[in-house]
Amino acid sequence: MNYYSENDIKQIVADVLSRSGFAGSKGMEIPVEISARHVHLSKADKDTLFGAGYTLTRKRDLSQPGQYLCEERVKLVTQSGEIANVAVLGPERKETQVELSLTDARVLGLKPPIRLSGDLRGAADVIIVGPKGVITAAGSVIVAKAHVHMTPDDAKKYGVEHGQSVSIRMGTERSVTLNDVQIRVSKDFGLAVHIDYDEANAAQVSGSKIVGQLLKNG
Repeated sequence: MNYYSENDIKQIVADVLSRSGFAGSKGMEIPVEISARHVHLSKADKDTLFGAGYTLTRKRDLSQPGQYLCEERVKLVTQSGEIANVAVLGPERKETQVELSLTDARVLGLKPPIRLSGDLRGAADVIIVGPKGVITAAGSVIVAKAHVHMTPDDAKKYGVEHGQSVSIRMGTERSVTLNDVQIRVSKDFGLAVHIDYDEANAAQVSGSKIVGQLLKNG
């Protein structure tokens, strides 16, 4: 019969956890960013809200290549409430999309689905008010599902693939682990985990240069 020392057992357990992707505090580090409430506008809706032929004003670039924060702001309105000073992101999109946290949604009395950006199945309705006009953005409101942007080279480095579900453990004093975080891979992406303010507050994430640990779920 073979007998193992305590150190042997610890090493065996560590090896098994490492192979399964759950390597304790040694998961692969990955940058985390907070995505605040914002609106993406179609060209037609942009023209209605800000005037025909209006050009959105770039304020600063975002981490995702080609994406930028605009100077412009809009108001979201429902029968239950309103939220002013909501950021507009550029460039224009094919469809208008509003991304909120669940807390924001409750303020507006909405029950939007949790979806990845671009998936508007079952999305909620909201009125958007701009300086030049008002639109009813039917089927536009979602709560963004936590996700990871990465390039194909990043995916190879982390050993993951597009559409895979992983866990992200926040490297903060309040070390919350988010499960079912979806990997999104494109040559046009920049490496970052995107979470909303509800998730950030739960994990005590604030400021920049926050790093999480990527844990593969099998």
